[in-house]
Amino acid sequence: MNVRLCYHDRCFDGASSAAVFLRFYRERINPEAVFHFTGLVHRASQLFTDGMFDGDENVIVDFKYSSSPRLTWWFDHHQSAFLSPADAEHFRQDTSGKKFYDPTYKSCTKFVTMIASTKFGFDPAPLAELVHWADVIDGAQYASPEAAVALAEPATQLALVIEAAPERDLVAQLIPYLAECSLEEIIELPFIHRHLGPLLERHRRSVDILKNRTEAKNGVIFFDVSDLDLEGYNKFIPYFLFPDCLYSVGVSSSATRAKVSVGSNPWKEANALHNLAEICERYGGGGHARVAAISFAAGEIERARKAALEITALLRS
Repeated sequence: MNVRLCYHDRCFDGASSAAVFLRFYRERINPEAVFHFTGLVHRASQLFTDGMFDGDENVIVDFKYSSSPRLTWWFDHHQSAFLSPADAEHFRQDTSGKKFYDPTYKSCTKFVTMIASTKFGFDPAPLAELVHWADVIDGAQYASPEAAVALAEPATQLALVIEAAPERDLVAQLIPYLAECSLEEIIELPFIHRHLGPLLERHRRSVDILKNRTEAKNGVIFFDVSDLDLEGYNKFIPYFLFPDCLYSVGVSSSATRAKVSVGSNPWKEANALHNLAEICERYGGGGHARVAAISFAAGEIERARKAALEITALLRS
């Protein structure tokens, strides 16, 4: 039995969701299954390619829905989970009992854990540390901006490596370890540890860079680091630098895309908040109500900047 497990790549919650599903499937469905991993990223072009779902079972965790008849399992918690109304209707008509959606969950990892334990008798206790930290990291449930930026815990250091390490397919190597080992053990694995020192130094530099690149006005932070190798910057730095601001809008780029990131300050409450997923959906993006993003093609940095400036103006108004 071959299982193709697709997950949100370069994302702690995506990797953790995949690890929980891997352990659940081997313990409760088929202990002999052979897993093959595919990282998925949001981009302007087609998300799902022909032949992607080549397993006997095909799984997506923490990523958008596909109406492919070959998709057998699906879990997601993003407000913008469906590419089209037709996909949403296809999901509603599904009777397999293996496709699940709940946007009220802060992390997909906790959602997969809940479904696996309540519907399939899976014991998640050995993965409690992983589930806890996925919920903290993806749900921005740190005690303070300082705690989010300090990267003092193995989980936060591992998240940095997952998001920013230049090594291709690193997360695919990592998922089986996440399913079996403690985070303290994982951070010492050679293929993880060799990236940690350089990335921590890069993180420290990024704090100074964002401080110099950021404009805070009317409660909204704007910055553009698209000319630098900073796509995997810590998304809490803007609120660490400007704790009184409510929103942040950032432009970054990589070899594969230009990106606009839009977020709200987890440590600052407001009487009314914009739904950031709905705003980003107007530009082909999406996410959650309080944090969302838009991906453009690599050569479309001017389109990305235009969208970011329009969103900044909307939030500042």
